[in-house]
Amino acid sequence: MALSLQSTYKLVSGYEIPVVGFGVYQTPPDVTEKVTIKAIELGYRHVDSAKYYENEAESANAIRNSGLERSKIFYTSKVPANCMGYEKSKKAIEESIADANLGYIDLMLIHAPYGGKEGRLGTWRALVEAQKAGHIRSLGVSNFGIPQLEELEEYIKNGGGGQITVGQYEIHPWCPRDDIAEWLQKRNIIVEAYSPLVQATRMNEPVLQNLAKKHGKSAAQILVRWSVQKGYVPLPKSVTESRILENSQVFDFTLSDGDMASLKLDSYAPVCWDPVRDCKI
Repeated sequence: MALSLQSTYKLVSGYEIPVVGFGVYQTPPDVTEKVTIKAIELGYRHVDSAKYYENEAESANAIRNSGLERSKIFYTSKVPANCMGYEKSKKAIEESIADANLGYIDLMLIHAPYGGKEGRLGTWRALVEAQKAGHIRSLGVSNFGIPQLEELEEYIKNGGGGQITVGQYEIHPWCPRDDIAEWLQKRNIIVEAYSPLVQATRMNEPVLQNLAKKHGKSAAQILVRWSVQKGYVPLPKSVTESRILENSQVFDFTLSDGDMASLKLDSYAPVCWDPVRDCKI
């Protein structure tokens, strides 16, 4: 079945997540509401924010002021890395719920695997409590390496509660994280790709330019389409209306097997922080 911007994947929690999200990382609070409303007008139905971004309230205002029913828009936030552990996380989650004031948060992630085992599992326990109370629908993690994923999986199996429904990572052809993506997909956990456009640092790469020319698309559209064809949920971000629209127009062409193979690069070059590698405990 052909995908569109309103298409969804089924989460293991039973809820639906749109196949492309609108990211607001580094979007200044004073423009967040305006650009997020514009994204919604252009067809996005998935907004990815975080407490750390300091624009949760503005993101949620856009959802409220969009004219659409709350249930039509999927909203994500995250427990920040400096709030790991049960008590700190509980407070941070309560603040995110209050700042959003949307009735519920569709997805809440642990932003990074810091804090040691006790901190990570304490944070998860706080998330499970908020989920049971009806404040959060689905839970997930961001930037967890396989050791931390397996630690959490064991905790859940031993009665810790909840389900890992989403794993969010910096993913693009120069940072593919195939091992983690495979681990997640084997368990029907949705893989989200942040910085799918490599923060515009690779747009002039010959491999991208060749594919853009072949398909009559921009380099950004090639990158978003790559994520979509991998079965990931890309989270492109922009504050420019024309680019917000462009990043969504990726459903009218297909990258061939050869195209996809040309983007299989022998590279590990993240452009963001890298807790996956940095977190050793």
